[in-house]
Amino acid sequence: MANPGPSPSSGLKWGTHWAWHQWGLGPAGAPAERNPCPTLGASMSCTGYAKVAHTIHMSALGLPGYHLHAAYAGDWQLSPTEVFPTVVGDMDSSGSLNAQVLILLAERLRAKAVFQTQQAKFLTWQFDGEYRGDDYTATLTLGNPDLIGESVIMVAHFLQSLTHRLVLGGELVYHRRPGEEGAILTLAGKYSAVHWVATLNVGSGGAHASYYHRANEQVQVGVEFEANTRLQDTTFSFGYHLTLPQANMVFRGLVDSNWCVGAVLEKKMPPLPVTLALGAFLNHWRNRFHCGFSITVG
Repeated sequence: MANPGPSPSSGLKWGTHWAWHQWGLGPAGAPAERNPCPTLGASMSCTGYAKVAHTIHMSALGLPGYHLHAAYAGDWQLSPTEVFPTVVGDMDSSGSLNAQVLILLAERLRAKAVFQTQQAKFLTWQFDGEYRGDDYTATLTLGNPDLIGESVIMVAHFLQSLTHRLVLGGELVYHRRPGEEGAILTLAGKYSAVHWVATLNVGSGGAHASYYHRANEQVQVGVEFEANTRLQDTTFSFGYHLTLPQANMVFRGLVDSNWCVGAVLEKKMPPLPVTLALGAFLNHWRNRFHCGFSITVG
């Protein structure tokens, strides 16, 4: 999420409540892939609006797989990261599909649909609507609505920008299925300074706090603390992000209180459109070690 501000196009954004505990001042700072495997990928832009990518995964932990990724972005661009309409799809060699559609219904009203299948069976169907005011954002999400089975998951967000740096809000999660019904309320706050971001979520399910700091244009660090009352579990983690522009290299690393250590190295190789990534993850507690690499062309 970008630094919150009074403008609806520059502050509170899609899915902000879910994405708050990420690097708020740059790219993702910790390794996102905890099970790296050898990957070979190639991408190609068919037109100025469409892009197709091919990826092959090879792993000793599971069967190798092929993924076809296709994306279409329209010509209505509200910001560098917001283009409407947007259609994204990913299909693997077994026929399973992940797809989402993002459209702009009005200047302040957005809608999104997400579908996930496992071969011929639907796993997830989700519909989102977001209204963005001058200094607030309201979002409603319906997950797997089933009128016949009388089940649904509903998530409502409301975020209010009190100042250009401080955002407060809340999230209400309601779920219903035959014989079971419940709701969870979570309150959230985020303060964004020039070089750092602090975030806190507190609810009946636990608490999640994070702090990210950009030391300079090359170094970013962050810490996170998460407590889950249902699982009776507490986790503390530290991550870093180091950029070496002269060498076209990026380092990302993570260590947490569960004795898990991970790191990723990305290297671009100009003038060739090739990116090489090396990753490793070690869990001392469970005595597990995974490493891998990926090559991306395009």
